[in-house]
Amino acid sequence: IESGLVQDFDASLSGIGQELGAGAYSMSDVLALPIFKQEESSLPPENQDKLLPFQYVLCAATSPAVKLHDETLTYLNQGQSYEIRMLDNRKLGELPEINGKLVKSIFRVVFHDRRLQYTEHQQLEGWRWNRPGDRILDIDIPMSVGIIDPRANPTQLNTVEFLWDPSKRTSVFIQVHCISTEFTLRKHGGEKGVPFRVQIDTFKENESGEYTEHLHSASCQIKVFKPKGADRKQKTDREKMEKRTPHEKEKYQPSYETTILTECSPWPEVTYVPNAPSPGFSSSHSSFSVGDGSGSPSHQPDPPAPLADALLPTWTPQEAQQWLHRNRFSTFARLFRNFSGADLLKLTREDVIQICGPADGIRLFNALKGRQVRPRLTIYVCQESPQGRDLRHEDGDGDNATGSFFVYHAVYLEELTAAELTEKLAQLFSVAAHQLQHIYKQGPTGIH
Repeated sequence: IESGLVQDFDASLSGIGQELGAGAYSMSDVLALPIFKQEESSLPPENQDKLLPFQYVLCAATSPAVKLHDETLTYLNQGQSYEIRMLDNRKLGELPEINGKLVKSIFRVVFHDRRLQYTEHQQLEGWRWNRPGDRILDIDIPMSVGIIDPRANPTQLNTVEFLWDPSKRTSVFIQVHCISTEFTLRKHGGEKGVPFRVQIDTFKENESGEYTEHLHSASCQIKVFKPKGADRKQKTDREKMEKRTPHEKEKYQPSYETTILTECSPWPEVTYVPNAPSPGFSSSHSSFSVGDGSGSPSHQPDPPAPLADALLPTWTPQEAQQWLHRNRFSTFARLFRNFSGADLLKLTREDVIQICGPADGIRLFNALKGRQVRPRLTIYVCQESPQGRDLRHEDGDGDNATGSFFVYHAVYLEELTAAELTEKLAQLFSVAAHQLQHIYKQGPTGIH
């Protein structure tokens, strides 16, 4: 029996080592395992069979204090314009359906930490409350090249979007206006700022002419400092690395002059639904570009008609629920599921803040009480008739000399852009917006 066991054991060992030939062991098979999936994007391009259709390059240096297998980290200054180059990386014959056509890219500044991602809405509402009228992300339009129809939704402070032609040179300059320490828990000075992500999602047109078919997404990790702070932080990291021993330096990545955004999954966004109240693009693109550089460079298309009228005390709980959904309070609809219109209107400011938190609570209280938001600028305009213009030239003052008078109308501006003024004037005088082709601002010395 013993000799038989020995023979069986020898036979079972006889094949070991014979299958480990040169061609049998493939690293690509090992890298395909799920545990290595996260590191695929860090492999150099020559080791990747799949070439990404687009590449985005942020023209800002990466930090030298990042370990080898960690994601790159790039420091930005608040409000400074940084170039992102949009590169067409397609092979010959790849994605022929976008040849000669435009694609849409959506830029976002989002939280890197999962904890903050779960409370993003509350974080951004709190930032909006502390910085009224400001945006988190803007496009520096005068410096950008090749972008068409840039837009920024006033309700999405951290998002901008535009169209571009992959066959032409395209560079977009972005400005990030929030800083990383604004979202830390304590603000006693010296706190470590939270990291953000710059994410770009690119889409092509579908059969209906809407940009909803996803093509490519990429992102990178950033931290934003007060002006000049990013330069100081970069210098500090460089000096720290110089003090390390050669052996320790081998554990860290070198600092690269530019930051290449790595492929990621598309950002989940409900506004891609065709009926959602977000600015959409049609297949016809007008080259309408106005702006004097002093206000926000964004242009919001026709604002959606206000769905929400004043909440009435006679409404049933079901009607009150519909009102909450229409006014973007869906998160709290379950809390108020048994509240009628009268019940909601009886809530005090303190009650609402205690239930919904400071940001959403104040927003809900103002919506319940029907408070109007004060416009950022009010302009009084009148449309002079040809007769009035002739009389004024003759008498010097048409109002007093002829006894006639002009009616001035108030125009309320929120965005302070020439595009918004065009829309408001068109509505006021019942003309099509495209008929107002130019807006001139005349200075005190008569210079346009």
